[in-house]
Amino acid sequence: MSSTVKKSTRKSTAKAKAAPQMTVVEANPATQPDGQTNAELVARRDAAVPRGVASAAPIYAKYAENAELWDVEGNRYIDFVGGIGVLNTGHRHPKVIEAAKAQEDNYTHTSFQVVPYGPYVELAEKLNTLAPGDAPKKTLLVTTGAEAVENAVKIARAATGRSGIIAFTGGYHGRTLLTLGMTGKISPYKKDVGPFPADVFRAPFPSVRDGISVQDALTGLKNLFLTDAQPERVAAIIIEPVLGEGGYTPVPFEMLQELRAICDQHGILLIADEVQAGFGRTGTWFSIEHSGVVPDLITVAKSMAGGYPLAGVIGRADLMDAMIPGGLGGTYGGNPVACAAALAAIEAIEEEGLLARSTAMGDTLKARFAEIGERSAPFRFWDIRGLGAMVAVEFVTDFDSAKPDADFTKRVIAHALKRGLLLLSCGMHGNAVRVMVPLTASDAIVEEGLAIFEEAVAAAVAEEQH
Repeated sequence: MSSTVKKSTRKSTAKAKAAPQMTVVEANPATQPDGQTNAELVARRDAAVPRGVASAAPIYAKYAENAELWDVEGNRYIDFVGGIGVLNTGHRHPKVIEAAKAQEDNYTHTSFQVVPYGPYVELAEKLNTLAPGDAPKKTLLVTTGAEAVENAVKIARAATGRSGIIAFTGGYHGRTLLTLGMTGKISPYKKDVGPFPADVFRAPFPSVRDGISVQDALTGLKNLFLTDAQPERVAAIIIEPVLGEGGYTPVPFEMLQELRAICDQHGILLIADEVQAGFGRTGTWFSIEHSGVVPDLITVAKSMAGGYPLAGVIGRADLMDAMIPGGLGGTYGGNPVACAAALAAIEAIEEEGLLARSTAMGDTLKARFAEIGERSAPFRFWDIRGLGAMVAVEFVTDFDSAKPDADFTKRVIAHALKRGLLLLSCGMHGNAVRVMVPLTASDAIVEEGLAIFEEAVAAAVAEEQH
């Protein structure tokens, strides 16, 4: 749907002589200023909302469509953030909105634990089909990614009779206390809120920056088995196949394959946290599919429901049935409107070829970032990485030291915002920009966003030089 509406009118004179055809372009009322200002809303927010709920941009949304967003002052932005990876099918995808509205006309909530409903079952069946592996599967639906991870841990512990959980440096699994225990980054998530739950252990993540090879990481894991985490007491190893908050770093396929073998050797379950990397972001339904590894449990959320709050755990049926009746669930878990939206979002991904689109978009992004780095900021784009359209650019002060440059990253993001492009950082040092542009974005919109990004980089370089 266009943000403008064009109407053609033909005028005539008294002699019935045809006048030149004129085109009047009327602005979409939804994108126009509504009388509020961003500054006023920032002040109201500061008075009403805890400072711990941080917002990356000091603008307030009024309208959005596909990969574009307008604020309350009528300013237009190209959205390379997508609600933190939630909008692979774009803002307000027509199919998603239609399905949600149709469901709202029937009922919006009964609680699946009281009066169940078809959309939950239909979505579970679909997810069981999409998930990798030949074993029979079942799906639990909940509301948030952190809730999905917590339930995956519960299921793993119930199924194995063990308590230990191993996560990795740089991994992000949520902000509840249990998931914070698994999250491998202190600031801002874990600062000042410990202690965290016991029996959660940390293994090293393979990192080129830190000189940690796959073999080094595996050695660290094996040393963990010798020093702190008795393998016979470990229920699960959880890993993001592509780090999200940790820097959009793909896990080497060799690492995932070795983890699968180690888990099989010790009777440990392998959990793939696909909350950010799933539903086409990397060019496959789930990013772990690139490695050929089949996990025991998969956590999902974000882009599954096209903007509606929904999450879940998909796993082998025998494991998913480990909990007794009543042990899983939640009042709002698997909300029927969100389930209907998810079914439509999945259908849109299939019908519009968004998996292939992700792969092509990723190739474009990487190539263009390389060109931009060479032209606008030589020796500052230290790494351009990712799978499919889950791509990040890491900034450094110079190639010789490779020192992370979070300040430069902040300036690039700030200059991009001034020019109408929404960006978000990531990484252990806050020095990477990640791209989460909707896969439905047109080539023209993506190119417009990349042109703004190059302007922002050049402006950040000039600002630094002066």
